[in-house]
Amino acid sequence: MAEAIVNQNPRGDWQAISAGTKPAGYVHPLAMEVLEEIGIQHQGSSKDASQFIGQEIDLVVTVCDSAAEDCPVWLGKNPQVHLSFEDPAAFKGDQKATLDKFRQVRDEISTKIPALLSAYPWKSA
Repeated sequence: MAEAIVNQNPRGDWQAISAGTKPAGYVHPLAMEVLEEIGIQHQGSSKDASQFIGQEIDLVVTVCDSAAEDCPVWLGKNPQVHLSFEDPAAFKGDQKATLDKFRQVRDEISTKIPALLSAYPWKSA
């Protein structure tokens, strides 16, 4: 969800690439659904973070606690910030409660990550 939210910014001053340390192999259907609710047609895919080893990256933002622990092994000199979001796919509840959890996390991402990115002065506006 973070990749799609950042990349739909009309200013286009950041480009996000989402990758995981243990990717599921697909984008969760409820993530796609809650993104569509706010007008984002996401075409992303599940990628392994190891495919980006050695690439120069302006900023690595980890969003789950396991990634915050695993990523420093390969980050090298890329700056890293951790923002912890609950994993909505791991939430245990009925269909309505799970959908609500996805919405909650989507809304937190929509607020916190753009605020973080706007605070980095090396990106021109």
